[in-house]
Amino acid sequence: MTNDTSGARQLAVTLVRSVSGRLRTHQACVRGLGLRRLNSTVLVEDTASNRGMINKVAYLLKVEER
Repeated sequence: MTNDTSGARQLAVTLVRSVSGRLRTHQACVRGLGLRRLNSTVLVEDTASNRGMINKVAYLLKVEER
């Protein structure tokens, strides 16, 4: 799944650890970023709200700038 936004910086976010047994708020952040299963990758815009969700669950993710 990709979000095509021209001109805006994007981040490639990959779920590398399972959300099973995690806090519900952390599970919601992962779903809010568009990640559904382990090792799935999505492109998200580099916005303050997305950065906040990424920072909250950083221990579950791998993030690369694009």
